[in-house]
Amino acid sequence: MRILLYPFFLLYRIWFYILMALPILVMFPFLVISILKQEWYPYFFKMARIWATVILFGMGFLPKIKRDVHYKKGQSYMFVSNHTSMTDIMMMLYSTKNPFVFVGKKELSKIPLFGFFYKRTCILVDRKNPRSRRDVFESAQRRLNQGLSICIFPEGGVPDDTSMILDEFKDGAFRLAIEHQIPIAPMTFHDNKERFSYEFFSGSPGKMRVKAHALIPTQGHKLEDKRAIKNQTRQVILEELNAASV
Repeated sequence: MRILLYPFFLLYRIWFYILMALPILVMFPFLVISILKQEWYPYFFKMARIWATVILFGMGFLPKIKRDVHYKKGQSYMFVSNHTSMTDIMMMLYSTKNPFVFVGKKELSKIPLFGFFYKRTCILVDRKNPRSRRDVFESAQRRLNQGLSICIFPEGGVPDDTSMILDEFKDGAFRLAIEHQIPIAPMTFHDNKERFSYEFFSGSPGKMRVKAHALIPTQGHKLEDKRAIKNQTRQVILEELNAASV
């Protein structure tokens, strides 16, 4: 029976990539101008949010955000969430007006058109280069000094085991947050995997629930507290995922 849906899945994927490209083409001159200077990044971020909104609603996704916190204008945060779908990027952009910079895989810079802006606005991680981590910290510091926030998916990728609800978190986001004394802003994405997973023949329109959790402070903490804060953040997201699955 599922094989009968393959043409729909194929067209749905093609439509997704069309939606990724169309807003970029329409806004291209303004996007290029907004990346000429780093201090103009907030203007780029506003257009990125428009891009994300077009994709989410154009795919028939209906974001539903439940908030335990409202982010303050001008405050820097470390945004983190679970990671299961390409739509996590769009959902993160849609969920907050606070300008932030993604820390992401260098490989995504190879995507046509999207990659052109991705590598010029995000902090790229090259896992094959031992020096990359130091470069990430230096780049993040420059962005935070500009009053921006940072977003990292701390699982470091999508869990390989399809039965796994949440992979272990890597240290980078929490180390950065402690070093810069900015609060952790956890989010849980409930339906992104069901709506549009990395499995090619899958996906469907429908609601996409987001939970914006209460902030986890790092003020006064030291690097030796990194593991405890990391585990606390993971537990918050894991409990939310488990509660929704009951």
